[in-house]
Parts: sequence; structure tokens; C-alpha cells
Amino acid sequence: MNPRLPAEWEIQDGVLMAWPHEGTDWAYILDDVRPVFAEIIRQITRLERVLLTAPHAASAAGYLVAAGVDLANVTICEMPNNDTWARDFGPITVIFNDKPVLLDFGFNGWGLKFPANHDNLISKRLRQLGALKPNLNTIGLIMEGGSIESDGLGTIMTTAECLLSPNRNPQLGKSEIEQALASLVGAKRVLWLNHGWLAGDDTDSHIDTLARFCPDNTIIYQACDHPLDEHYEPLKLMENELKGFTAPDGSPYRLIPLPWPTARFDEQAHRLPATYANFLVINRAVLVPTYGDNENDRKALELVGQAFPGREPIGVNCLPLLEQHGSLHCVTMQLPQGVLP
Repeated sequence: MNPRLPAEWEIQDGVLMAWPHEGTDWAYILDDVRPVFAEIIRQITRLERVLLTAPHAASAAGYLVAAGVDLANVTICEMPNNDTWARDFGPITVIFNDKPVLLDFGFNGWGLKFPANHDNLISKRLRQLGALKPNLNTIGLIMEGGSIESDGLGTIMTTAECLLSPNRNPQLGKSEIEQALASLVGAKRVLWLNHGWLAGDDTDSHIDTLARFCPDNTIIYQACDHPLDEHYEPLKLMENELKGFTAPDGSPYRLIPLPWPTARFDEQAHRLPATYANFLVINRAVLVPTYGDNENDRKALELVGQAFPGREPIGVNCLPLLEQHGSLHCVTMQLPQGVLP
């Protein structure tokens, strides 16, 4: 039997996250960013569990209790972490012979851009502590969770800029990457996007910032309707690529464009990568990043709700996360049914 990479909307046990602390790049804005993490954890724990890593468990627990989080659904594992991007260092769960198996891909700080010595060991340490139940297979390939999207039926969507980056797996070409995806996550076909990027993104265009699978042969994607914006042309080219993709049954995908958020900049006037595509699907809800942009935030919540019928779209203000060039999906990794003890 081949492995299968579940869709994010399949039943989950919980979500993996890592706590921001003084030793991370969040140190200068901890007071701004910790409330965002606490709110994400609070919303998740209403519906499922959170597995949280932190260098000082008692300190993280104290903060969460003060923020109104019910710790009954939180397991805190004490260990060092370089950063908080659980999407990219967390284990990727595949289903093999009807059981979950964890894949521990190599994580090298998005192509050697940032230190990752602690984060690259988190999956192994969690397994050693008994915090993760299935077998953990170490994979000799560099890959981040944010770089691949799965429909749960054998179709993987990704970007050429990231998966073919020379700083990740320089020895592998496109066909070898496709073979690896077939054998490791059961990819029957791979949809490659050659266009689409966000200014301020450190990941080489992770797919989870641009386009996402939804149920019923649907793709929701970040659009830009401002012709003078630097993103207009690349996102229009990406949109045309999406229009050319066909679902497994040969029909075109139903496409849902997301509104373009108001441009955000850091104190040095660098553009920050605001995107509504970076949402997290959990049991019975979808957590959607918002950016203090009332009209577009409202539209994004409405559209994500339409894409995931039966799930409540819940907005979480993620403006502070943009300061380190990520958003909501980037700081979380879903753990499908059977992963948590």
C-alpha cells in the first residue's frame, strides 16, 4: 500500500505549537506576540488539544492561564526551540496501512537562512518523551510542511521556487522531487506553481501563503486586485496557472479568490507578507488570520467559511506575526487522529 497525506480538514487530535521566548527572534516584541499565540491556543483548545514546546514549561503555563486558556487541553513539553514556526519543523503525518506514521524531514532554516539546530530535533524529542504516539521515520530530505498542500486524495500542490530551491535539495531535480513525493507522501500527481510570491516572505514562496486546497475540488487563493501593486502581475500569473489545473476527475477546480489585505510595513519600511491564505483548519472551525483591515478581514472570513461548509470561520488578529514574516498557519502543525496518546 502507498502512504496517503491527509487533507488538513480530516479529523485531528490536536495541533503542535512552540512558545515564543526571550531566546527567539520575537524577543523585542514578546508583549505583542504572546497574546496572539495565547489566542490561537485558546481557540484550538475549545475543539481539540494543543501540544506546546517551551524552554520553561511553568512560565508558559502561567501566561496561558492568565490569558484564559484551559490547560486541560494543553500538553507542554519542556525543550529548547530556536523559533516558533511549527509548520516547518513539525512532523508530517501520513496514513500507511490505515495507521498514522510520522515523517521527520530535515529542516535547515528555509535554505540555511536561520539557525535551526534545536527546531530540527523537536519531532525526535517529542517522540522520545512519548508525546507523539506513532513511529517517527527520519527522512534524508529537506522539506517544510508549509511547502506542500494535499487534497487527501493523492494530489500535492507546491511551488517550484521552494521545492526546487538550490539551498534545500540541490542534488534533486523536478522529476526526483516528484518521485520522492510519490514514495513518501503518496503523491499520485503534483501541481507545480511557477508564479506567485509575497514581499517579505523568507520561505521562497511556501504554498500555504498563496493557494490552499479545500473540500469538493476547490482551491482558495490569495489574489491582488491593485494593478499598481508589485504583487499584481505575479499573483495574476499564478491565478492563470490555477485556472489551468484540473481536479482528479478532469474538471476544472472551483476557484475562490481572497481579498488583498492593506499593505503592512515594519519600522524600517519593509513590506510584510500579509496573506489570508495562511489559515488553519481544525475540527469544526477554521482559524483565519486578520490584519486590522476590517472590510477585507470580514470578506476573507466569509469566503473561507464558504470554502469549508459546516466549519465556523474564526478571525485571529495576526498583525504581530507579520513582524517575523509569517502568519497563523506557519506557527501551527495539525496532528491527525491517532497521533496524540
